Amino acid sequence: MSVTAGAFRDPPDGSASWRHTCLPALGSDEEDHWFRTRVLVTERGSVLRLPGLATVCDVYVDGNHALSSDSMFLEHALPVEPGEREVVVCARALAPLLRAGRRPRARWRTRVVADGNLRWFRTSLLGRAPGFAPAPPVVGPWRPLELEGPDVLAVEIQVSLDGEDGVVAVGCAPEEGELDVSVGDVRARLPPGGGTIRVPRPERWWPHTHGVPALYELGIRGAGGSARRRIGFRELDAGDGRDGLALCVNGAAVFARGAVWVPPPRDEVRETLARLVAAGMNIVRVVGTTYYEDDGFYAACDELGLLVWQDLMFANMDYPFAVPEFRAEAEEEVRQVLRRLRSRPSLAVLCGNSEIEQQVAMLGLDTALAHDDFFEATVPELAREAGVDASYVPSAPSGEPFPFRSDHGVANYFGVGAYLRPLTDVRRAGVRFASECLAFANVPDADPADRSVGVMRDVGADWDFADVRDHYLRALHDISPDDPDYWERSRHVTGELMAAVFGEWRRPGSVSAGGIVLWLRDRAEGSGWGILDHEGRPKLAWHYLRRALAPVAVWLVDEGLNGLSVVVANDSAAPVEGTLLLALYRDGHVPVETATKQLELAPRSSFEVDAEELLRRFVDIGYAYRFGPPQHDTVVATLQRGDEVLSQAFFYPLQVQTIRRSRAELGLEASACRREDELEVSLVSDRVVHGVRLAARGFEAADDGFDLEPRRARAIRLRRTGAPPGTRIAISALNLSKSLEVPLP
Repeated sequence: MSVTAGAFRDPPDGSASWRHTCLPALGSDEEDHWFRTRVLVTERGSVLRLPGLATVCDVYVDGNHALSSDSMFLEHALPVEPGEREVVVCARALAPLLRAGRRPRARWRTRVVADGNLRWFRTSLLGRAPGFAPAPPVVGPWRPLELEGPDVLAVEIQVSLDGEDGVVAVGCAPEEGELDVSVGDVRARLPPGGGTIRVPRPERWWPHTHGVPALYELGIRGAGGSARRRIGFRELDAGDGRDGLALCVNGAAVFARGAVWVPPPRDEVRETLARLVAAGMNIVRVVGTTYYEDDGFYAACDELGLLVWQDLMFANMDYPFAVPEFRAEAEEEVRQVLRRLRSRPSLAVLCGNSEIEQQVAMLGLDTALAHDDFFEATVPELAREAGVDASYVPSAPSGEPFPFRSDHGVANYFGVGAYLRPLTDVRRAGVRFASECLAFANVPDADPADRSVGVMRDVGADWDFADVRDHYLRALHDISPDDPDYWERSRHVTGELMAAVFGEWRRPGSVSAGGIVLWLRDRAEGSGWGILDHEGRPKLAWHYLRRALAPVAVWLVDEGLNGLSVVVANDSAAPVEGTLLLALYRDGHVPVETATKQLELAPRSSFEVDAEELLRRFVDIGYAYRFGPPQHDTVVATLQRGDEVLSQAFFYPLQVQTIRRSRAELGLEASACRREDELEVSLVSDRVVHGVRLAARGFEAADDGFDLEPRRARAIRLRRTGAPPGTRIAISALNLSKSLEVPLP
């Protein structure tokens, strides 16, 4: 089979280095794949860089064999002479290699991949894990080939803080002579071989939820060329990954919330990361079942203020580190990765592997089998040698006495989720940090053809994640798959659960320091784990998380017999002065009780108060004691500054009543106007309106699936998307009998 990678474009005028972008091919492990292209080399001393070849590959230049590679994760460089050169990559069929020869048996076996011999090959599990990432796998040149001219300066950079000052160490070949170095407005001339440049009191880099991710332009010029990078200065402390993880940036505790990264199309990487930022999340996990991202990904995380949890690409298998050749190649892989990442301010956590310790323990084997010295000693030593400033976790999950115990170390928490535990389990579990959590079959906006489309199923399980979602629909709302509102209620329930879990973890009295949702974006159409669909559009769960995880937020926590807690957080770098309002309603519209409190929240602080303390009397606010019929059915907490609502939260002591009423019965009014290239929809009602949805072709709502408080107007922005605009805005709700349509202004 012959596949053409695409023609290289001519280098720009005056440029001696340029990049060719191509997409990796998806193919079969049963056959060879050939990639062929032509390269115009204009200068002597140029180098062809091959950042990734999947998986067992041979490279030919002008018909001559140039190199062989048996690791998808190693980078290679080939000197090339001036002229037009033909480059051919042959990706060998992996399946016959998996079947060939006798190899030492693994000490334990995984069901995650179909062929346990995959442990001998350094390649991604994407396309080879039937439960969550079925075929086809990635083959061939999976990263863009780069033609690098002689004017590109090879440098090593180390960024650190010394007290209040920033220090940048620059290393370079001595033959480059003296180096002219600049960091922002600070300039220095360094001796041959490099040295350090000191930056007095630089602005610190922060995760976007807690401040500004300040970056500086670093420029380096030597005798033979130049290099440029953006760098950031930050201080990081995260504790010992064995005992738990608690990220502290620049002296401030950071509640980490994020999602597992699923590689999207290459031209959608930054947009997908921006969705993470817009959801109020501040960490992304590059998990060990996928592959290392390119420099553009990490640069985007630096710029957007996203922390990175970086797994090494070892997952679920008993890797043969006792074989010298395999171990040497694995160590070189780690060295290359650490050289690329060590000066990134976004890098917060380095993790040795994904689920190896858990795999061994859950098989009932001696847990010592999982504690290979490659992860316990070699990787930490390589990280120290590289000068990596990040917390090290040997395996996710990990901890004593067993890695799957949620109250020790780093946990994968699916108590609320796959294990069908009630919401009360969240506090009982005592999760200190969840490296994965909250995997649900999140329904996209378009109703799937049936319940199974896109739904994940653990290998060998007699249930899938749609069954998990349906369990909570029945338990919380008495909704079954036969209900006419099944799909819409399914969209809401997973978001409700996620928001409730993070509300419990984020409250000031919690032992938890964060959690990472499994996962960010679906790989295929349907109800996958993603909070974004396969095209990158937010599902309703994304909106629930956006409200719950906003840097400035209010939420309500059910404390059972201890009432209801009102929690307010200000993660931002600026103080927040505002008013906290608490309102109780009966029958969804009759005011019962109100209370207000003036707040002055310092930067990066939180506040918690008993709701009945605000009311100054006991009202059985959570209807826990049940002395007679409830006196209210709706509790609303609002944080506002002047007339601006900063955040709002709802609590229903009883099951949410979604008896459908007409627009007139709800007293619902809606209007729309244009604000430059956006629309603004204004809503007000006499009664509580549950789960308001706004849909307009060619537009996307900034908020969706929200509740509307009686007699409090809400204005929702709708921004343009790439689709042609329609003519109407459709407004629906769980307790609205018929959609309300508003003409597009």
